[in-house]
Amino acid sequence: MTDLSSIPKVATQPSNPDISAITALCKAAGDPLRMQILKVLQQNAYGVLELCQVFDIRQSAMSHHLKILANAGLVATRREGTTIFYRRNPRNTDVELQALQQVLFSTIDDARLDADLEDHLRQINNERASASVAFFNRNVARFEENQDLIASWTDYGDSVEGFLDSSLAASGTAIEVGPGYGQFLSKLSSRFKQVIALDNAREMLDQCELRATQQGLSNIKFILGDTSFAQTQGYKADCLSLNMVLHHNPTPADIIADCAGLLNEDGVLLVTDLCAHDQEWVRDSCGDLWLGFEPEELTRWAQMAGLAEGNSLYLTQRNGFRIQLRQFSAGSTAT
Repeated sequence: MTDLSSIPKVATQPSNPDISAITALCKAAGDPLRMQILKVLQQNAYGVLELCQVFDIRQSAMSHHLKILANAGLVATRREGTTIFYRRNPRNTDVELQALQQVLFSTIDDARLDADLEDHLRQINNERASASVAFFNRNVARFEENQDLIASWTDYGDSVEGFLDSSLAASGTAIEVGPGYGQFLSKLSSRFKQVIALDNAREMLDQCELRATQQGLSNIKFILGDTSFAQTQGYKADCLSLNMVLHHNPTPADIIADCAGLLNEDGVLLVTDLCAHDQEWVRDSCGDLWLGFEPEELTRWAQMAGLAEGNSLYLTQRNGFRIQLRQFSAGSTAT
C-alpha cells in the first residue's frame, strides 16, 4: 500500500499576483499622455528630447511620465553614449503581470494615434533618415574604409554567402536593400534570375551600379528608393537581404515590416547586423543611428511582421563587435 504522506504536494493553483503591482501598472497606464507614449513606442525607441518634440512638452514633464512607466515595468531604457532611449518593455519583470501587460499593449496597438502626433513622429523619423542619407552621400568614397572599422566584408562575407545557400528555397527574384558597393550582389546575381538593388542614397547607388557593370553583372536592376517605395511599385522577392542596413535606419521595425510585405509566399528575409554594443564613436565615423540590436529585438519585430524565425549564426570580430546572421521566413512557414 502506498504511503500517501510521502508523495510531495504539488500546487494546483498559481499564486495570485500582488494587488499593489496590478494597481501600479494600471495607474501608470491610466493617463491619456502616457497611453499615447506607449503607442508611440510601439515599435521604435526614442530619446527624451525626441519625445518632447513629438508631444510638445517640457523635458522635466516627459521625464516624469517616463519614470512612472519605467517603474511599472511598461518601458525599458537603453543608454547609447550620452542618450537614453526608451522603448516598450516586451515582458514585464513581474511574470504574473505579463499577461495583463500584453492585453494592454494589444489594445493600445489597435488604437489610433492622434493626427498631430503622427505628423510630429513622421518629422522626427524623416530627420533621422535624411541625416543617414546625407552621411552616405558625403562619404561614398570612404564607404569601405568606414565599414572596415567595424566589420570588413572579407571577414564575414563567406558566412553570409553560406547562409544564403542554406536558406535558398526559390531562385526567381532577390532584393538587396542598401547594397553598399555591391559586395554581395555578385553572389545574388549568380543565384537568382533577377536582382533588385535598392538604395535611397543616390551617390551610393551610382557607385554600386558602376562596380556591378565593371564585373559584368547584367541581371541587376538599380532602384533609387526605400522599402516603402518598393512596396508601392509592387516588387516581390523570393529572397530579401538586409546586410548591415538596420543600424543606419531610423525605424528598423518598419523596415522589417516592409520587407515582410515584399516577400513572396515562403520567401526568406536574411538579416545581417551588429549585436548591441557600446562603441559610441561609430555614430560620427560610420553614420550609425543605432548601436546594434539585441537578437530578441529582431525576433520580436519579425514576429510582429508575421515572419517565422529560422536559423541564426553569430560571429565575433577581432575588434570586439559581434555580428548576427538571422533568417526569417514568410508564407506557409510563418506562424
